[in-house]
Amino acid sequence: MFAYGEEDKHYTAGNKRLIASVKGWKINLQVCYDLRFPVWARQQSSAQGPEYDVLIYVANWPERRSHAWKTLLCARAIENQCYVVGVNRVGNDGNNVYHSGNSLVIDPLGQVLYHMADAEDIFTIALQKEMLEEVRSKFPFWKDADGFNIQ
Repeated sequence: MFAYGEEDKHYTAGNKRLIASVKGWKINLQVCYDLRFPVWARQQSSAQGPEYDVLIYVANWPERRSHAWKTLLCARAIENQCYVVGVNRVGNDGNNVYHSGNSLVIDPLGQVLYHMADAEDIFTIALQKEMLEEVRSKFPFWKDADGFNIQ
């Protein structure tokens, strides 16, 4: 829980991740502060391959920490060889803290496919499953990962 924002006084932390399946895509759903803890996003591979294809973060990151937001989203894409979608709020909150958005879609190599800052937006992008499979086939780093369990 984000103690700095007193979330620990109002919410209970989860103890497992949710991997959803939508139209042949496996999607790891995350929230805000989870981005700072890469173990919750780390691929757990099996003989069938990586556990998920897309990692989505819905967040409330203020503008003053936007560099960390953008950098960590790219890192999660590269280290997990997956697409990453980061959706962040825009505007001032109740404490007059500005949130710049900086919503992003990033490919498995860490390249930004879409970026929107300082404005609300609705955008549609088609993710390419073939590109994802090509990256994983050409650079099968996921096969070298050590085993671990989240408890």
